[in-house]
Amino acid sequence: MQRSTGLLLVTVLGLAATACGSGEPASPSAGGAEAVTITVACQPAKSAPKERQAWDDDVATFMKNHPGVTVKSTDQQPCFDPKTFGPKMAGGQMETVFVVPVTNYADVIGKGQALDITPYTGTIKNWNDLRPDVRELVTKDGKVYGVPNVHYGVGLVYNRALFTKAGLDPNSPPTTWAEVREAAKKIAALGQGYVGYGEYSGGNTGGWHFTQAIYGRGGSILTPDNTKAAFNSPEGRAALQTLHDMRWVDNSMGNKLLVGWESLMMAMGSGKVGMMLGAPDVVTDVVNKFKGNVADYGITGFPEAKASLSGGEAFMINPKATPEEAKAGLAWLDFRFNTVGKGRFDFARGKTLGNPVGVPDNDVYGDSPTGKAIQADRVRNASLPVENYEPYVQAAATIPPKPEPVHAQELYAILDVPMSGVLSRRDAGIDQLLADAETKANSLLAAKG
Repeated sequence: MQRSTGLLLVTVLGLAATACGSGEPASPSAGGAEAVTITVACQPAKSAPKERQAWDDDVATFMKNHPGVTVKSTDQQPCFDPKTFGPKMAGGQMETVFVVPVTNYADVIGKGQALDITPYTGTIKNWNDLRPDVRELVTKDGKVYGVPNVHYGVGLVYNRALFTKAGLDPNSPPTTWAEVREAAKKIAALGQGYVGYGEYSGGNTGGWHFTQAIYGRGGSILTPDNTKAAFNSPEGRAALQTLHDMRWVDNSMGNKLLVGWESLMMAMGSGKVGMMLGAPDVVTDVVNKFKGNVADYGITGFPEAKASLSGGEAFMINPKATPEEAKAGLAWLDFRFNTVGKGRFDFARGKTLGNPVGVPDNDVYGDSPTGKAIQADRVRNASLPVENYEPYVQAAATIPPKPEPVHAQELYAILDVPMSGVLSRRDAGIDQLLADAETKANSLLAAKG
């Protein structure tokens, strides 16, 4: 749910000194400067002990290289939770370094809840290798408020092992919704507990996937001027009707309502769910956090896609941070999230941990020298066949990206209701569900002005 344009999706951050960014490079607390303590988000959960240890090792290495800087981690997973983000921000409990999804950039920046880091962007050594359109998303009135961290497009994640078990060709994944339905039925027919196609129904994730389904069919959530709802449309009805029929006619979606991000990921990790919508990082999370078999998963383009939902996230700095804390926080981001061969891009380490190295993760750096270096390192250390993801890479290069709508999280909460409706009630009235959601969305938009 975290997530602009361009979906080649073959690289991520890196290359220690490819280019100098604007502003001053900094070495926090070096040379006898005052000691500082920073809090940082996104420590892996205790349920992923190897990844957590790798994080803790990186913290130790960073602090050794930056005398006087103490790093304290929080392990909230996922890093962004729409239910707690607002209260946490309003209560002054946000970390020094925290994660913001692209849907919330404008709101956080507009409310003064992120620090202007323009003077310090040079601390991110590869700043100028970041894609200009991605950097623009964290820039307002010429001032920079965040470090882009993730950029993605949605595709179809599938379990290759279940495809084989169900007599399907894992090298020819579905390209149409009719093919998705047929594949889902065959997987569900494997027996008790098997689910052909998994989908969300709540926790804002239902509305998020409904948005992708409409985009893929060529529809929109809002009118071009963002003043009215546009999802009560043929595309909206088609998306809900397909899910209704898969649930109640095909019996290929199981009988459990999946509410929230973790629920479907856990189900996918169990090895009994055949397909779900998602970006490549779904594969990484399913394996690392939910014990999926690293060799089982592939990803392909969104079926019949006329557009694909794109999005991402950025790290921002607490506006209460002192200059020294801000510099220390950015130095941490440079080390852990922006250097080839280090931190999250230590693919050699990831391979030894059993991580699914080789997944086309995201496209923050495009085909810049940094992006090329990271992709080369990823392929060199790949622990699984990169060809499993080639259908997605090829599709991503041709499918037009479409960003999340304004006020996305609030709209997703509204759109959870029709998703839950068709997945929980055989007699759900699709037209009424869409009409009710349209009324609520228009009221929201009117209140927002």
